[in-house]
Amino acid sequence: MTASATANATLRERLDALHPEMTAWRRDFHAHPEIGYEEHRTSEIVAAKLAEWGIEVHRGLGGTGVVGVLRGRRSGAGGNRAIGLRADMDALPMQEANPDLPHRSATPGRMHACGHDGHTTMLLGAARVLAETRDFAGTVHLIFQPAEEGLAGAKAMLDDGLFERFPCDAVYGIHNDPYVDLGRVLVHKGTALAAIDYFRLVVRGRSSHGAQPHRGIDTVAVTAQIVNVLHALVARHIDPLETAIVSIGQIHGGTSDIVIPETVELRGSVRTLKPEIRDRVETLFDNAVRHTAAAQGATVELEYRRAYPATVNTPEETERAARCAAAVLGGEQALVRDAPPLTAGEDFAFFLERVPGAYLMFGQRGPERGGVPVHNPGYDFNDDLLPIGAAYLAGMVQQELG
Repeated sequence: MTASATANATLRERLDALHPEMTAWRRDFHAHPEIGYEEHRTSEIVAAKLAEWGIEVHRGLGGTGVVGVLRGRRSGAGGNRAIGLRADMDALPMQEANPDLPHRSATPGRMHACGHDGHTTMLLGAARVLAETRDFAGTVHLIFQPAEEGLAGAKAMLDDGLFERFPCDAVYGIHNDPYVDLGRVLVHKGTALAAIDYFRLVVRGRSSHGAQPHRGIDTVAVTAQIVNVLHALVARHIDPLETAIVSIGQIHGGTSDIVIPETVELRGSVRTLKPEIRDRVETLFDNAVRHTAAAQGATVELEYRRAYPATVNTPEETERAARCAAAVLGGEQALVRDAPPLTAGEDFAFFLERVPGAYLMFGQRGPERGGVPVHNPGYDFNDDLLPIGAAYLAGMVQQELG
């Protein structure tokens, strides 16, 4: 057994022993979910635990973000290096549908439906075991980020000087994947997750009585045509070997069954993997909705907002992360190499635009739990992943700064 494998085995043993305590932390976070930029209780607990373990604590980055600074006691080749480990803390504005779950959300309309309670717990577990010995050379920055769910908490932390105050040679992140078996890891070479943009458009026509539609400009009919055009946009204007998705999430209009409304509002998202396709879709989108509306005598007010860039892993750091994950999970067979990109978005992308790094997806689907998709009201994080993910995060420190 190599020295690296031995070190990872020791980490895993320590984290297996810590598993019941980590499970209690995770379930407490799950029971008290907080949405983006409101993670006050969560960040208080994170900061208190880090301080208890003798870790230097910095608060207030990106609003409710927390950074723990842990310096190794060893000197050596890695002594002047630093890496960042990131976990997201926020929940979603959803009502949980797990009535029999003892640790179900105690806050109406709030739910940890994406596993950020587990991500936070795994980084805390890694911090705990690393702080016990500090048996590494260099510095690890423990980044507990707010507001990943559509509110760009990563960018907010960067705007507050994250990497100027806490320079990192590389940064690593982790996410659970309910579609992948526990003990398996997706390794994306290059693009891991899509860029995501949001749109809101208001179709403006002329209201009329439902019995006399010819006296108005029917915004409902125009909106229906716009929806059809947008769905055809990708199929007929984007190379079928490229990835682009236009999804309509909301349509609102009207207050009466017998009145054609003056306006109809439509909202949704666009996902792409390449910058040039992202630019192309935005241009096509603008032309399509304006011309379709104009052909029917209507007008469109369009807001098109670029949210998150694509999450692009850097080659060397991806290989380093894969090597550590394999060591934690017992070998190369645990890895799904060259996994295709996912079309979800992630604001970890902003970190990767600034420093090299990698974002891995750890499977959490077990025979009895962990298989409900994220952003589903019946979701719950699989606590069996906690020691695995924590061992990976701590293992990255020992591997990179050992």
